[in-house]
Amino acid sequence: MVGFIILGVVVVLLAVFLIGIYNSLVQLRQRVQNAWSQVDVQLKRRYDLIPNLVNAVKGYAQHEKATFESVTQARNMAMNAGNLQEQMQAENMISNALRSLFAVAEAYPELKANTNFLQLQSELTDTEGKIAYARQFYNDTVQKFNTKVELFPNNLVAGMLGFAMVDYFTLQGEPDARQAVNVEF
Repeated sequence: MVGFIILGVVVVLLAVFLIGIYNSLVQLRQRVQNAWSQVDVQLKRRYDLIPNLVNAVKGYAQHEKATFESVTQARNMAMNAGNLQEQMQAENMISNALRSLFAVAEAYPELKANTNFLQLQSELTDTEGKIAYARQFYNDTVQKFNTKVELFPNNLVAGMLGFAMVDYFTLQGEPDARQAVNVEF
C-alpha cells in the first residue's frame, strides 16, 4: 500500500515537472513568434517607405534606372520571403540597394534639399533604428528559447514534443552588409 502511494506521488511529481517544462517551452515559443512579428511590422513599414523614396529620387535622377530596379527587386524579394533565411538574404539586398540609392541621391543637390525627400529620409532612418531594435529583441528571445530547448532535462521533453531550435536573424553575405545604411547628406 505504501509503495503505491509513493509511486503515485512520484508519478504526480514527474507529471507536474513535465507539464512545467512543456508550458515554459510553449511560452518561450510564443515570445519568439511575437518578437518576429515585431520585426515583421518594422520591415513592412520599411517596405512601404521604399517606393515613396524611389519616386522622390526618380524625379531628379531619371537615368539611374538600374538602381531603382534593384531597390524595387530587393523590396519585392523581401516581401515574398518564405522563411527566415530568405528574409535575411532579402534584407541584406535591401540594405545594399538603399546604399546605392542614397549614393545616387548624393549627386543631386536639389534632391538633398527637397522637403519630401528629407522627410522620407528621416522616416527611413527612424525605421532602420526600430528594425535594429526589433532584430535585437528577436535574437534575445531566440537565445532564451534555444537555451531552454538545449538544457537538460528540457532537451528530452523538447525533443519528444517537437520543439526545435530557432534561427537567429543575422546578416549574411558580403562584408559590407554588416555596415549601417548611410542616410545622411
